Amino acid sequence: MQHWPDRLWIIRHGQSAGNVARDAAHEAELDRIAISGRDVDVPLSRLGEEQADALGHWFASGAEGDRPDVLLSSPYRRALQTARHFRDAGGAALDERICMDERLREKEFGVLDGLTTRGIASHFPDQAGFRRTLGKFYHRPPGGESWCDVILRLRSLLDTVSLHYSGRRVMIFAHQVVVLCLRYIIENLDEAAILAIDREGDVANCSVTEYRFDPDAGRNGNLVLERYNATAPMVAEHAAVTRAPDPIVAARG
Repeated sequence: MQHWPDRLWIIRHGQSAGNVARDAAHEAELDRIAISGRDVDVPLSRLGEEQADALGHWFASGAEGDRPDVLLSSPYRRALQTARHFRDAGGAALDERICMDERLREKEFGVLDGLTTRGIASHFPDQAGFRRTLGKFYHRPPGGESWCDVILRLRSLLDTVSLHYSGRRVMIFAHQVVVLCLRYIIENLDEAAILAIDREGDVANCSVTEYRFDPDAGRNGNLVLERYNATAPMVAEHAAVTRAPDPIVAARG
């Protein structure tokens, strides 16, 4: 009996205003990223909208069976905007509902929220030391999450996906750490393996990570990685590819 979707795509949101602000803060060697309001409300930049449109056009140019029929999204504004631009550009049926799931939200950074790496070292040297000792996988800042915490909620999310969307074509819109942590769960990786993938480079905005169900993979079949961090949709439409981390990713994990 099949317990997984036929296809599963995991998309990192398009470039956000926070990505731009983060780059500016690091270039100016500031302690804080200039973002007003909540991280959850940070919108896409104009380039991020173009990237999401390009992704939708790329899927629209394929066969109907190669488009998602289930759309799941982080409740963060930049992820929801990416999903809407994707759908409205033809990536999925225009009447396809975008289902928000808070388990797909960005990793929570607690007291380190909004700080650059320089800012963390300046304002919370003890946390900078704990992170060096524990590593980003296990370090949990006060009021925030470790990667393990994110993985725990994503295991629950995947249980829901397998229960309700078996045999469907599912697309998830989320964040960089979520993309990596989903790989960790689906591929049964360990800490060293996922951190090695992370060191290879940031997950590009609007990049595609794709799994296909293979009935011969494992006793009852499993999801098999087809592509990771693919930017072909942006390249095809001449939209700039950006690999900036999420606004607070200088402190992620």
